[in-house]
Amino acid sequence: MLKRCGIAVCLLCVSFSLHAQAPVADMHLHYKWTQQDVTSPAEAIALLDQHNIVMGVVIGTPAQLALQLQALAPARIVPIFSPYREGGDWYRWAYEDATVTRARAALSSGQYRGIGELHVIGGFAPAFDKAIVLKQLLALGNEFDVPVMIHTEFSRPDFMLSVCEAFPDTRIVWAHSGALLEPADVDSVLSRCGNVSGGLGARDPWRIELGNELSVFTKRWQGHRVIRGQEHDHSTQQLHNYKGWRLLAARSRWSRLFFLHLRHRHMDRSVRRIVPHA
Repeated sequence: MLKRCGIAVCLLCVSFSLHAQAPVADMHLHYKWTQQDVTSPAEAIALLDQHNIVMGVVIGTPAQLALQLQALAPARIVPIFSPYREGGDWYRWAYEDATVTRARAALSSGQYRGIGELHVIGGFAPAFDKAIVLKQLLALGNEFDVPVMIHTEFSRPDFMLSVCEAFPDTRIVWAHSGALLEPADVDSVLSRCGNVSGGLGARDPWRIELGNELSVFTKRWQGHRVIRGQEHDHSTQQLHNYKGWRLLAARSRWSRLFFLHLRHRHMDRSVRRIVPHA
């Protein structure tokens, strides 16, 4: 009996070791001016190499920083256009017509493969019927056939339902899958809107704990509608400071554990649904 248990433990350790080295496609990485001075583009790419992150969707602040990473790893880095240039832009973007002008120029250049991350936070963002800039960006996403990454934080799913039903032909990445929403609310959006893919990251561990209701939600959708990214630890804002890229080891381990039972073809299908030409 003890011998059989020992063999089982050894096999489990071997299996874990192999999965720990499995390649990861990361759909939510930030590279910001606050990190650039301590983690150069070359160092950032080296960290991706070290942790076998074979594809990364990168949001630059400002947007050009994502292009610096892509220049060093063009087959791996997928830059998307962020309208953010400095701290307060996370809410200002929604009220400035220039946001749309800059986004169109960025997509027309052929250098960017999406738009985002766009924060739509209750109390700061306009109501959907008045969200003129957001609507124009969603239309741009459809026009250029690129995804739009939106981060909503409301107590109900109504805003995202309005977005996805008004723009059914635009591919939408729902960063953190509504952040504050209950599992049933997230499920209602994915059920009603086939153009939405839900994102879960290392800042959302409470949403995927075993035994949690949301674990059922992730099992239902993760083969083709739920994607993952490192992002940051919400409690410490770690990816928003200089330590962010140094924490890839812990976050990539979390990602591999979360998707341990996924076959690679399923993960590939999820990723290519969002970035079909990657």
